[in-house]
Amino acid sequence: MSEEKKDLGDKAEEAFDKAKDAAKEAAEEAKEAASDFKEDVKETFDPKNPDSGKTVALVAHLTLIGWIIAIIMNNSNKTEIGSFYVRQVLGIFLVGFVLGLIPVVNLIGWIFPVILWVVSLIGAINGTQKPVFLVGEYFQNWFKSL
Repeated sequence: MSEEKKDLGDKAEEAFDKAKDAAKEAAEEAKEAASDFKEDVKETFDPKNPDSGKTVALVAHLTLIGWIIAIIMNNSNKTEIGSFYVRQVLGIFLVGFVLGLIPVVNLIGWIFPVILWVVSLIGAINGTQKPVFLVGEYFQNWFKSL
């Protein structure tokens, strides 16, 4: 019976060693994957990378939550185009909100912000910094701290 216990103890110790080695390998792979991910994030959101600002600009156009995410992304790595579209979209949201509060203009008033949003989105997709008509320059001046 003691031989069986000894064999069982050896097998358990061997299984434990294998599990420990497997855990070490998994931890090394996880560290390497995390390092690769960190480098990819730095490259994607690097201010010198022309596409990083475009990413922020596009995310800013995705509802109010997207705008909040874009402002956080832009604050960590400011880009000119990202800041430009964060300001534009904030202004468009505010124009839509204000026009929505006016009872007589309510329904028709939403058409103007939607048109501004589409024009702004097209500019963001193209990667150009063209202010929306009529009010775009005002947005850039009013919200220049963003």
